Amino acid sequence: MFTLAVCAEMVFRDLPIPERARRVHDAGFQVEIWDWTRHDLDALARTPAEFSSMTGYIRGSLTDEDGAAELLRTAEESIRAAEQLSCPRLNLHGTGLDGEGLPVVPVTGEPTGGMWIAAHRTLTRLAELGESAGITFTLENLNTAVDHPGVPFAKAADTLALVAAVDRPGLRMNLDLYHAQIGEGNLVELVRRAHGLGLIGEIQVADVPGRCEPGTGEINYPAVASALVDLGYEGTVAMEAWASTDGDLALERFRSAFTP
Repeated sequence: MFTLAVCAEMVFRDLPIPERARRVHDAGFQVEIWDWTRHDLDALARTPAEFSSMTGYIRGSLTDEDGAAELLRTAEESIRAAEQLSCPRLNLHGTGLDGEGLPVVPVTGEPTGGMWIAAHRTLTRLAELGESAGITFTLENLNTAVDHPGVPFAKAADTLALVAAVDRPGLRMNLDLYHAQIGEGNLVELVRRAHGLGLIGEIQVADVPGRCEPGTGEINYPAVASALVDLGYEGTVAMEAWASTDGDLALERFRSAFTP
């Protein structure tokens, strides 16, 4: 059976992050955070929470030489932070995002061939860093229509292609089904394909529209959960979703959707 986690950035938002992590843990879930530089890691380490994922870089990009150098440098800092929280996965995007989720250096149109080559080279080096540290980097697909316009390699198909091309255990895909529903759809088949290739490091979920917990929108998450059971998926499913009304209710809706 898969493990369930909850992004503490998006629930119980009236509480400090350490208290959110404690509440999520007490409800029976692992905990995810975003930019670790904004948090007191010592305070988080003192909670009983088990951390499953956090952001794996501070700045940088996959698409150019200078951005790649900065991404790799800050990824090394992120590894040290992850070790402090015993966090096994560090999450990546095609380029650094600002506080609104927009790319610091947006890309117009489709990535060029040179960008693909640069991304492959940088992701290979990141995978090597992860393998040396015993940590897995995960590359997340995003949507460009609603939340993250201008992010390169945002489509699930592109993210999966890059991870498959690198083909190293230190790099896996963070398959975000909220973003995939907006960008591509056909979620169950997408899960089957990525799982069949052995490339899923984690699955993230939220409903569409609104990016709230499962059961508030159009996605049939119980059907997705059943497909994961049939596939024998034993990894993490994380709710990266805003609580539509009450944090405790959001957690229970998530648990119900993923308890086949």
